[in-house]
Amino acid sequence: MVRNQHERVIAAPAHEVGVLINSLSSKNDFLWPRGEWPSMRLDGPLGPGSAGGHGPVRYVVSAFDPGRFVEFQFTSPSGFRGSHAFTATPQESHRTLLRHELTMTLRGAAVFTWPLFFRPMHDALIEESLDRAERECGTVPAEPHRRSLWVKALRALLNGRRIS
Repeated sequence: MVRNQHERVIAAPAHEVGVLINSLSSKNDFLWPRGEWPSMRLDGPLGPGSAGGHGPVRYVVSAFDPGRFVEFQFTSPSGFRGSHAFTATPQESHRTLLRHELTMTLRGAAVFTWPLFFRPMHDALIEESLDRAERECGTVPAEPHRRSLWVKALRALLNGRRIS
């Protein structure tokens, strides 16, 4: 069983952070780091039944509570059985816990591709998403995410360029 969780306390009320979740996959997506990563695209508005993904990862929206929660069930790559979700939870003093949680079991080649390729890329993408959430809510991340050399190498291989 894989359980991968990233979270950040955002200095903004839950309704402001909820707007970020609601914007996912739209042309005005304020949460996904789409300039740096493949955009999240869905075949319709964010809501149950909408299908799409980003890059080679495909999913369908399985649950949506506007401004609070969205969950996606994986449909590919082969061997990914589970979901990932964003949740905004109000905290005291007009702060919000923004969490991304991925839970899945792995089968076949995914037993190897998850730890070697998908997990490091996923971790970088989600940390950059949380950095973006802070910036969109008017604060600067205390420690902005820095890509590892491994992630830089994977991205370079995928894009056919030198590692920088």
